[in-house]
Amino acid sequence: MAETPRRRQGSHFAAGSGRTASNRSQASAHRARPVATPRRPAASVSHGRRPAASRRAVSPGATGMTKLATPHTRAQRAHRARGGHSNHLGPILGGVVAILVVLALVFVFIIPTFFGGDAAQTELPNQGERVEVVIPEGSGAIAVGNALKDSGVVADSDEFVTEARRQKADSAIKSGAYVFTVGQGLDDIISQLTKGPNSTAKTVTIPEGLSVTQTAAAVQSGLGISSDDFLAQAKASNYAADYPFLADAQDDSLEGFLCPKTYDFSSAGDLTADTVIRAMLDQYNKDVASLDFSSAEATIKNRYGIDMSDYDILKLASIVEREAITSDQRPKVSSTFYNRLKQGMALQSDATMMYVTGGEVTADDLKTASPYNTYLNQGLTPTPICSPSMESIQAAMAPADTNYLYFYITQTDEWFSPTYDEHLQAIEAAKTQG
Repeated sequence: MAETPRRRQGSHFAAGSGRTASNRSQASAHRARPVATPRRPAASVSHGRRPAASRRAVSPGATGMTKLATPHTRAQRAHRARGGHSNHLGPILGGVVAILVVLALVFVFIIPTFFGGDAAQTELPNQGERVEVVIPEGSGAIAVGNALKDSGVVADSDEFVTEARRQKADSAIKSGAYVFTVGQGLDDIISQLTKGPNSTAKTVTIPEGLSVTQTAAAVQSGLGISSDDFLAQAKASNYAADYPFLADAQDDSLEGFLCPKTYDFSSAGDLTADTVIRAMLDQYNKDVASLDFSSAEATIKNRYGIDMSDYDILKLASIVEREAITSDQRPKVSSTFYNRLKQGMALQSDATMMYVTGGEVTADDLKTASPYNTYLNQGLTPTPICSPSMESIQAAMAPADTNYLYFYITQTDEWFSPTYDEHLQAIEAAKTQG
């Protein structure tokens, strides 16, 4: 029956989460500098009162002296009339100094606190130099501050973190490639980080769980290489001679081998589909092909009586990637599929038909003949259905040791069952909770 893409289950599963990851790289964006805050500190000072120094009363001693000096009063008045010195000049100067001190405090503390100001930083070597910084997905303020310091953009990562948190911007920082100027104000840096990448550098992020077709779309969006050109080049026969792990690839497909990662091609010169594909295959060779598949396959043979090749493990990992939601679920989902293979049961994964339909799977789709229809066909699919994460690959290599034959997974709950009756009860429990 048709299921919503939010639910996943083994045997009559829901259709997987429908999680089609999108390219997180953002298009280049140029940020206009914000208008500087008007610096009118005098507005923060009350003009209705004179400074304390200018309101000082004449002391009793001075009054007494005035009375005793009566014979000289007329001469003093004449002296003042001719522009002579006033003994009130000192208090007036003191008042002016007090006002200047207040104004300085307003400039230093009041305006930056209440009106934003541009948080300055210590002058750096290479002041004014433009530097590119790539912020990985999921980076917090501390990681970003360290990246900025390592790149020479800021002098003190702690100052950046403090300012980002003061502005409550630490949770709004976006990943991607940025261009900053060495010595740029912290406010400008933080503002750009919350707006998104502004670099025109050649970078692209390939999330986990993408098919080759979806990867081609991400490459077109991030690097400007035509998806048609990418798909035309993405053939196993074009690379098998250089990458031995492609020897068993079926249908001339690179499905499963285009390793998820953020790639930086800023130093690659002329960028082509071949350049990008080779970088992804190099990454697969480094991260995946180097794993101990032989030991994993021996363990699976002993436990389940099933012969698995490296390519078979990649296929199963790709299905686990599209069925499980959390890290903890992956080994249990993997175990469920191995238990089904051991008993000769069909995998019955909606996710494998989603690879064909590209979206929702209906009841009619599950009756449609296709080598990827794991309701009608036993065993694994001809190729992987996506590029799986390392977590899913490890789950396929080391499944949990269970007797599960069914699972039912929603965004908030999971049920793993050894019998069909328990599985039906789990579905009813999910409906009651939902």
